[in-house]
Amino acid sequence: MSGVNDFAFKMATVNGTGSASANSLLMQAIFRMGIPVTGKNLFPSNIQGLPTFYEIRVSGVGYTARPHETDLVVALNPATYAKDVANVRPGGYLLYDSSWPLEPELVREGITILGIPFGKICVENFQGDRNRTLLRNIVYSGALAALLKMDMDLMGEMLIEKFSKKKSLLDANKKAIQLGYDYATQSYECPLPFHLEKMDATKDYIIIEGNAAAALGALYAGATVGAWYPITPSTSMMEAFKAFCQRFRTEQETGLGRYCIIQAEDELSAAGIAIGAGWAGARAFTNTSGPGISLMQEFIGLAYYTEIPAVFFDIQRTGPSTGMPTRTQQADLFSLAYASHGDTKHIVLFPCNPEECFYLSVEAFDLADRYQTPVFVASDLDIGMNDWMCKRLQWDDNYRPDRGKVLSAEDLESIKKFSRYLDAEGDGIAARSLPGVHGKGAYFVRGSGHDKHGLYTEDSDSYQEVVDRLSRKFKLAATTVPAPEFHRVPGAEIGIVTLGGCHAAVREAIDRLQDVGIVADYMRIRAFPFDTPVREFLDAHPINFVVEQNRDGQLRSLLAIETGMPRDDMRSILDYGGMPLTANVVIDAVMQHREATKAGQR
Repeated sequence: MSGVNDFAFKMATVNGTGSASANSLLMQAIFRMGIPVTGKNLFPSNIQGLPTFYEIRVSGVGYTARPHETDLVVALNPATYAKDVANVRPGGYLLYDSSWPLEPELVREGITILGIPFGKICVENFQGDRNRTLLRNIVYSGALAALLKMDMDLMGEMLIEKFSKKKSLLDANKKAIQLGYDYATQSYECPLPFHLEKMDATKDYIIIEGNAAAALGALYAGATVGAWYPITPSTSMMEAFKAFCQRFRTEQETGLGRYCIIQAEDELSAAGIAIGAGWAGARAFTNTSGPGISLMQEFIGLAYYTEIPAVFFDIQRTGPSTGMPTRTQQADLFSLAYASHGDTKHIVLFPCNPEECFYLSVEAFDLADRYQTPVFVASDLDIGMNDWMCKRLQWDDNYRPDRGKVLSAEDLESIKKFSRYLDAEGDGIAARSLPGVHGKGAYFVRGSGHDKHGLYTEDSDSYQEVVDRLSRKFKLAATTVPAPEFHRVPGAEIGIVTLGGCHAAVREAIDRLQDVGIVADYMRIRAFPFDTPVREFLDAHPINFVVEQNRDGQLRSLLAIETGMPRDDMRSILDYGGMPLTANVVIDAVMQHREATKAGQR
């Protein structure tokens, strides 16, 4: 890092001071210069007053993982000055608000400290405390534009786009950004050694959050019912779905909305609404996080046993209990794969970025209908709420939902008797009926013991016949869920396995490991249950590293349970402090294992 189009910088501010707009302006400006860029918003769970950080990584080669070191920190919160100074890499820069002096003990050798009186500039040029606080962010954006060689004309155009209908705000923001730019150019040598140069690498890309992409995927898949209870970090998904429905599911002639969004009184109710709508024939979903999944367990078991389709989006955060609501983790794997009591197993999809949130959301609804079962999309806070650069999403007008085995009125009329759980084709999937289609399709939905005809039973053989069929259905699903992503390299000495949002950091780590002579094959799990190629990959390597963001190595345990691979033949690389994974975590673990192996051989 630390070169042209290859560096990282961070803004350290206070939550509730309006820095989000300025940080978005900076990232979007870099993106519009044609340069690959990624942003990570690290914010507290309270409303305002605590420290918040926004990290921007610029990578001309397209790496999108969180940076392992910071070249420039913009320190605007005195409460975190000590940490901000410590976070600057050796040889890096600290930019702070010199309206107030920097304590002598915070001066650190080996870094360059730049002072710009952002607060004083705002006091001298703008009126009103709130206005000055907000415009301070735009002043530091202007200073960064000079220091990092951003396109000021482009930033001006972006301000016009945002404030064109509010001339007073437009004029104030244009003035603020110019004040910051002028002060930096007059006071310091600009640009810094690491800076921006225009590229043409983003024309086929967009910037989007995973929650918005998942909401768009749900819309595209034909979802018309969304039920939810607000919980960080999933709330923005339903907000996005509502906005998409208002635009695309509202009849132009009548103004009627052809959708139903219900904010339930709790997560249990949200799950029940989604399952009830699925039973009625709608494509329905609920979005939540780990605590919500915990509360939904009994309803999930009901849908599994009565074979009702519904999609559950779990935007994972740290736990247990309330945990840290605004930090990321992958610690819900067991609670999703085996949700509810009794013998239950569920289809779980693991998107690695917003692009896959879109496509795997569509896949989730098709799988739920095809297998008549709950399907989970396991995203996380990093994917769901952060800014990602992704390839443009492709909309296929020829797409038609796979509704699975749904009997029409004509089908029901032609049969002698409808048996809801009869496996007529031997694939584990029974045909279902929808209410109101035909009298012959009526049946009682039982969460209690039932036989293949849907009738109440406590007979052991009849009960086992139903649950054994559910097991066959699940095994069939293993062959049709999204296959793992494989990257194999001749001469690979190790295998590296991961899932979800760890992908970006692991792929970067593999590249950097190869630079020092360590060649690795790669498998990214995209879905549960696992099919034969997963075990074949694990068998192909004397050592496999399993990278995941939880304390207990849940993916490694799932692999051992479901494939029979001995746990001790897999090495966990775990990072569960709540921050997005960096490549260095993976590199350091692999290097340490290599050195330990060499020492043991000696």
